[in-house]
Amino acid sequence: MYHIWYSSLVRKLKAREEARISGSTIQSKTGKRVPAIFFRTDAGREPVREWLKGLPYDDDRKRIGEDIKTVEFGWPIGMPVCRTLGHGVHEVRTVLTHNRIARVLFYVDRETRMVLLHCFIKKTQKTSAEDLTLARRNKDKHEKGLK
Repeated sequence: MYHIWYSSLVRKLKAREEARISGSTIQSKTGKRVPAIFFRTDAGREPVREWLKGLPYDDDRKRIGEDIKTVEFGWPIGMPVCRTLGHGVHEVRTVLTHNRIARVLFYVDRETRMVLLHCFIKKTQKTSAEDLTLARRNKDKHEKGLK
């Protein structure tokens, strides 16, 4: 009797540990496939959070947040909300008030989290090389911090 109880307990503990490691406990509790987190610099700043808080219109923050939430719950998702930019970097595409367009660049890390790397308001049709380079640099910094 003890052997049956013990082996059943060990199986449950192993399953719980595997679920914790794979991140599926986060998904099962919140329903999110890829929960969003903010990239944090070495100095402890969170540039994306600061940028979002600095937006002049509350409605813009809500729209960007809704699009990020759409990606969190619907990943993998494609156009018109999300697009791949290469090297594992993706963008959340949001139409803002006053005829403006915002982009939030992110990647999905090995712990299946959506890491928000960089954001900006588009001024030209093509995403600038500086914005992509900054996002890729932040991605590399974040990946090195996970090891």
